Amino acid sequence: MTIEWQYTAGEDFGLLSLAGYLGPEGAHRFSGAIGWVLARGTGPVVVDMTALRGWSIEGQLAVTEATRRLTAHGRSLELAAIPADGSLVPDGDCPPIAVHSDLPAALAAHGVRDQADEGGQEWRTSGWPT
Repeated sequence: MTIEWQYTAGEDFGLLSLAGYLGPEGAHRFSGAIGWVLARGTGPVVVDMTALRGWSIEGQLAVTEATRRLTAHGRSLELAAIPADGSLVPDGDCPPIAVHSDLPAALAAHGVRDQADEGGQEWRTSGWPT
């Protein structure tokens, strides 16, 4: 089982939504999505985990590595609606990761009223649920 993703690049803000399970197989795909995000957007990136069914230690490690990659490019990573089956515990050298209770809270923190307000271009995996 793996993840599907959708990325929307707004003006100085990005939203990466995940669906599925962020486990060992999904971690590699998530890393690829972060590469896509780095190549096609600017500003902070909110990872919406509302449709994520869960994550493993490998998935959590992929998130901390993504945080490092984004930080190296002057961008930050934030999480919205982390899975209930665990909390993210980054290691000591990981940059801070803001965690929002849900997607509306994350969007409000950036002055975005709802997902449709972001505008911008959108990309997704072929299996993204519609």
